[in-house]
Amino acid sequence: MNTLIFNHPLGAPHLFQNPHLSPIHTDSLQPPTMSSSSASRKRKASEDPDHEPDRMSLSPSSSPSAPYHRLLPTASQRSLKRTRTHFSSGRPLPLPRLLQTLSADELRTLLQNVCDSRPDIRNEIITRVPRPSVESTLAVLQKYETAFRDAFPLGNRPTSDYSYNRVRQHLSNLLEALRDFTPYYLPPQETSTRLSLTYLDAVTDVVHRLPDWDTPQHQRHKHDAYDEIGKAWALVIREAGKTAGGFRLAFGGWDAKLAEHGERSGGRMEDALLALREAVGFSPVAPGVSAERAAVRQSLFSGGYGEGLGVGHGYH
Repeated sequence: MNTLIFNHPLGAPHLFQNPHLSPIHTDSLQPPTMSSSSASRKRKASEDPDHEPDRMSLSPSSSPSAPYHRLLPTASQRSLKRTRTHFSSGRPLPLPRLLQTLSADELRTLLQNVCDSRPDIRNEIITRVPRPSVESTLAVLQKYETAFRDAFPLGNRPTSDYSYNRVRQHLSNLLEALRDFTPYYLPPQETSTRLSLTYLDAVTDVVHRLPDWDTPQHQRHKHDAYDEIGKAWALVIREAGKTAGGFRLAFGGWDAKLAEHGERSGGRMEDALLALREAVGFSPVAPGVSAERAAVRQSLFSGGYGEGLGVGHGYH
């Protein structure tokens, strides 16, 4: 009978034997072995190059190049670092940034002060400023008119002396602006008859909207404005007549518009009406004017008003 000899370094084998336990089999102490087929499949999978990207994508930290890319700064970071190096000390704002902080009124005031102190810069600016359009000019005049309207006191008659005293400065600002802008749209400065008449048509409406004050002496502002605007109309019409503009005036509807302005002005634009009659060859008639009033106006233009009525001939 074969006997299992157990050599243990700590002592006799009988000291480790338990009669109630079954004999120990050495096969159970061996680690589990892998079959040759499974080991072959594992090697093939690990050796397959197609599996390498998947493994690296699943674990980017295992890639040897990942830490290197994380250490490299981006373009924006490099730019930011370069910009921060300039913040080591204070400095004045560049001129473009400084001008961006100014309002339109502050910028105009600054420019005006520079032009007043430097005539050479003044002439340079005048030649470089873009030509103002009729629309932009009328927008400026509208601001003056709005300021004038907003200055009227509440609860008072708008044509009273008290109201006049409250708005007198704003009225003066509006009329001064009219006097400054109007020559710019007259010949020979303005060569386009259409632009000149478009401007004059709009600013004449501004004069129409001025109040008729209770005190007659306060009316001189409105009367003077009518006289100045009427002379401006006459100048444009005469220049237009030199270039066959009378035909355009009649068929462009300007004759009717001027006749209407003459009616609303109370006869204070006679210079313009006479110039128009010379240009078109007949007296203009405003829209909506009755035949009787048109006949009276025609006789006034022709100088025959009152004939047959004994007007201006005395008694015999």
